[in-house]
Amino acid sequence: MINNREVLLRLVLSAIAGGIVGMEREANHSSAGLRTHILVTLGSTLIMLISMYGFQGLGANNNGGEPARLAAQVVSGIGFLGAGTILRTGNNIRGLTTAASIWVCGGIGLAIGNGYYLGGVATTIIVLFALRGLVFVQKKLSKGQHELLIVQCKERAGLIGDIGHILGKNNIIINEIKVNSEDNIVENEDHMIEIVFMVRLPSKFTNGSFFDEILNVNGVESAIWKGELGEAFLN
Repeated sequence: MINNREVLLRLVLSAIAGGIVGMEREANHSSAGLRTHILVTLGSTLIMLISMYGFQGLGANNNGGEPARLAAQVVSGIGFLGAGTILRTGNNIRGLTTAASIWVCGGIGLAIGNGYYLGGVATTIIVLFALRGLVFVQKKLSKGQHELLIVQCKERAGLIGDIGHILGKNNIIINEIKVNSEDNIVENEDHMIEIVFMVRLPSKFTNGSFFDEILNVNGVESAIWKGELGEAFLN
């Protein structure tokens, strides 16, 4: 049985490790942030401590049973918590990274609770690098491939499908669609809307006759690209 100082050390260290990951998620306005990650890591550490030392003197031959059995339930239990952070809107899925970070924090907590400090601390550093450092690498790799296609058109049934057909024919992947409607509609006049497509372009894409095809769609008035995505699409 470890002493009280060692128990407190593991609990505090796990809270710090979870807090580091949680602060990064909090900065990205994720559904699970600082407090959630601290609680997950801290709880996992406590469960590991209970599993290893809480049943000493009990069970067959007073060996306390199998320490890994209770701790193993953390992995499946955190899966349900992570699922709550995943949101799906149409074909767009968000929250997968946060769900993964919660799952990893569970593993970090188990490692620290077991006294495997090197594994827990090293994993925390690697996770932070993956969440923060690799963002720049990801943007570098995808630079110039993601665009906003803004289409001004008259509202009619099947319009988005017709435009989507042209995008698909040009191997352009649609990540998300946003429709901006006029606030004031004049009676007996066509209702104008703006459709914003968040798309990913193929590596060898050229405009060519692409805009001609878009403009030939019934109801389309104009179509333009809007450079890098930034945060414009989400506002």
